[in-house]
Amino acid sequence: MKTYEIRHRIKELRKEKGLTQKKLGELLNKSETGVASWEQGLSEPCVNDIRALCSIFGVSADYLLGLTDY
Repeated sequence: MKTYEIRHRIKELRKEKGLTQKKLGELLNKSETGVASWEQGLSEPCVNDIRALCSIFGVSADYLLGLTDY
């Protein structure tokens, strides 16, 4: 099993959608610094933020959390 961190998937999905950290933060009602903190592994999104991220990116929570690769 490969090592996985949610921060990598958030950053990867954000870039695939062409979103800046600032724009993603606006969509989530979070600061750009908050999104950067997730991507740097300094903090992790709460359950409500995970739900919103899944909706924005069109992925399942299992994918976002690294439980599946699809």
